[in-house]
Amino acid sequence: MALTITDACINCDVCEPVCPNEAIYQGPDIYEIHPHLCTECVGHFDKPQCQQVCPIDCIPIDPDHQETHSALMAKYLQLTQT
Repeated sequence: MALTITDACINCDVCEPVCPNEAIYQGPDIYEIHPHLCTECVGHFDKPQCQQVCPIDCIPIDPDHQETHSALMAKYLQLTQT
């Protein structure tokens, strides 16, 4: 599953720099997460770093982009392939 940022986001700028996949970007109003780049930090960390640093807990799992741990790992491998 990819993560998403809700409209409760206060644009504090702490989530974007900790994303190892550069999936977080500034949208028109709030930060957003590109679901094709988000691996929930699988392959990088034990927990999603954006959720760890978010001061208001506005980064839940995106119900529209559900993926298994295996799918997230496959995405990680594809993204980090050189």
